[in-house]
Amino acid sequence: MRILLVEDEPTLRSQLQAMLEQGGYAVDAVADGIDARHLGETESYDAAVLDLGLPGLDGLSVLRAWRDKGRTLPVLILTARDRWSDKVTGIDSGADDYLTKPFHPEELLARVRALIRRAAGLVSPVLQAGPVVLDSRTGRVSCNDQPVTLTGHEFRVLEYLMHRPGAVVTRTELTEHIYAQDFERDSNTIEVFVGRLRRKLTPDLIETVRGRGYRLVSGP
Repeated sequence: MRILLVEDEPTLRSQLQAMLEQGGYAVDAVADGIDARHLGETESYDAAVLDLGLPGLDGLSVLRAWRDKGRTLPVLILTARDRWSDKVTGIDSGADDYLTKPFHPEELLARVRALIRRAAGLVSPVLQAGPVVLDSRTGRVSCNDQPVTLTGHEFRVLEYLMHRPGAVVTRTELTEHIYAQDFERDSNTIEVFVGRLRRKLTPDLIETVRGRGYRLVSGP
């Protein structure tokens, strides 16, 4: 899963980026509204954390620009404003959730997880496909009730597929959603990660759909 983090305060931006990365996300972090608008319109993200008070272009203008372009990524707004009218304006501009500063970092992480789940039509933070269970709150994965250790990229591939059970996901789509922008991307490595997941979990968990991509099999 890939997150766009937009926060102009350097210390907070670094703290939030580190926390999101520790939560298993690939993170692109920017400090101004102009870069945020461009990335949100041109890159693939599973969610955005967007501060309102930004240089260059304010957060609400960024959000409206995304929505005007048809970008439907879930957006969590961060702001120091706590007036109800500001919250209404944010929601009416297309925000999916609203968090007022100061806040506890764990609350932000929980809200991001919830936004991504809702966007995928899921309710529980615990995802299951046959004998495989992934707890998005803790990052723990088990198979047949036995814990399984995954690398960061293996976890992101599995989590993305588990948020789209039964759907065919292309290698390009997976590549766009498991790597941050500044990471050297190679869609050929997706096949390597899928092969490792099959070995570590169960061989028939991920089906190769010839010429199209991969599909998570949620059988018994």
